[in-house]
Amino acid sequence: MDSAATAFAALLDTHIGIVYRVVRTYCWTKADQQDLAQEIQLQLWRAFPRYEATRSFSTWMYRIALNTAISWVRYQSVRRRHAAVGAVPDVAAESALPDATDALYQLIGQLEPFNRALVLLHLDGLRHEEIAEVLGISAGNVATKLHRLTQRLRTAAQQGTT
Repeated sequence: MDSAATAFAALLDTHIGIVYRVVRTYCWTKADQQDLAQEIQLQLWRAFPRYEATRSFSTWMYRIALNTAISWVRYQSVRRRHAAVGAVPDVAAESALPDATDALYQLIGQLEPFNRALVLLHLDGLRHEEIAEVLGISAGNVATKLHRLTQRLRTAAQQGTT
């Protein structure tokens, strides 16, 4: 393995949790999760030559992973609209998470893709400035959007919908 591949593998291994969190936020079935995880890793590898080591790898990785996930969701949505209607998978049966965590992911999954990304980054403990860098918006905008989304999710959890 060459030095770039070794460096990439080490960084990916250290930050693989980012891929798991993004995939879990944007996909419900195990097959979709595996497909998206593979696509994210491929896009990370393709973009790796442009990664600047002076910047945070996790921030760079989140940006690639979230953009890939959002594009993937859009593609899947179009593809499914054109596919024949079949049996709907039982998402709840596939989840191995505790009920409260699964319920939170269900609520987050009903948000628009950009808002899902925002909530995911917040739940992962990124500061507003880091979230702003990943999403390409101001830190003030992050704070405002997070406040509104938190209220929206809290209301939805109480009512059982988003």
